[in-house]
Amino acid sequence: MLKEERRGRILEMLGVEGKLVASDLSVALGVSEDTVRRDLRELAEAGKLRRVHGGALPRSAVTGTHEARRRQASAGKVAVARAAVGLVENGQVIILDGGTTALEVVRHLPAGLEATVVTHSPTTAAALAEHPNLEVVVIGGTLYKDNILAVGAQTVEAFASVNADLCLQGIWSMHPEVGVSHPYYEEMLVKRAMIESADRVVALASAEKLGTASSFVVAPATAYTHLATDHDVPEEILGPFRELGLEIAKG
Repeated sequence: MLKEERRGRILEMLGVEGKLVASDLSVALGVSEDTVRRDLRELAEAGKLRRVHGGALPRSAVTGTHEARRRQASAGKVAVARAAVGLVENGQVIILDGGTTALEVVRHLPAGLEATVVTHSPTTAAALAEHPNLEVVVIGGTLYKDNILAVGAQTVEAFASVNADLCLQGIWSMHPEVGVSHPYYEEMLVKRAMIESADRVVALASAEKLGTASSFVVAPATAYTHLATDHDVPEEILGPFRELGLEIAKG
């Protein structure tokens, strides 16, 4: 089997199985584990998959900047927002992440909702300012311009002083074994602080983010109490998260 043919087969198997183990690939393809590891490394460098210890996982399809993500999977974001809003109640203290899914959450909040919303996103805060009955607390820090979020030690410390009822957290990648992961280290640290500051934590994850992995692990999937996702995500994808104890909310 030629190298390009072999690597095409690897990507095909990853698409079907959702996870690859290097030792199993060696047997299936009839090549050495060194060859498999080299293939996986070079496919990862080409952005085709995410290399993990012992094998590989699908790479998240999410693009980098806030502006680019505004144009990506908009129907899925609306469905996730609807699912998440169903968990919101009057009188709560709510941590709301930044990002384009968070903006959809703001757009779907009931006009009569009375709650306190804490965010480290200037964009989210500006959208919340249009809501008639919400108290908005903005957490500061160093502005990460690509994603328009506050990050850094000041941001992490500020979240540590919050005792929220609910955290609605945007997700880049979520896998039942790897957990939730993110490509940016400073954002990952802030997301950890958000989780630790809330009683219930909701992962806002549309279909294309499930079963994928990124560079830095935020937390295991069991750190989340709920998964808000699209209405048509198949049960074979959601089942492992249910088994871990997450409640599934579909929009």
